Amino acid sequence: MRKIISYIAVSLNGKIAKKDGSVDWLESIPNPDKSDYGYGDFYASIDTTIQGYSTYNQVMGWGIDFPYADKKNYVFTRKTNLSDTQFVDFISDDHIAFIEQLKSQAGSGIWLIGGGQLNSFFLNNKMLDEIILFVMPIVLSEGIDLFGAIPNETALKLLESKSYSNGVVELRYSLK
Repeated sequence: MRKIISYIAVSLNGKIAKKDGSVDWLESIPNPDKSDYGYGDFYASIDTTIQGYSTYNQVMGWGIDFPYADKKNYVFTRKTNLSDTQFVDFISDDHIAFIEQLKSQAGSGIWLIGGGQLNSFFLNNKMLDEIILFVMPIVLSEGIDLFGAIPNETALKLLESKSYSNGVVELRYSLK
């Protein structure tokens, strides 16, 4: 069975983005070692991404080529009038059945990109297998929470922790 993994950065106070959805604050974190925080290895370990519609729109607003073009990509939404694109399939109904079917297919890891509402949906429906969380040394005054809806109380098992010279802390948790 394939794993769904959240690989995500948060501010010290648990924000994944500013109120307007921007993540430009991540660029303000000094990175003298030019670390990619394991992103290259993680990205090579997945073949599928899932993100919410707001997150997708934020990525599309960056004015760059679609960054996950070499993966199979799904955008979860409540909108029913969207047409699939060259890189993205929109999933508007039966989300749980879709996830169960996707996890049972052959393949490698599935990256749950976010955002907060979708993170809560996966957590609350016990569809999330692992969280790789990067706590960034910054406090944001307001923004989007890691879990945007009320998350169910969920025990996690710490698998690994790592600190970087610039104050970033990586925490890897299993949910099952």
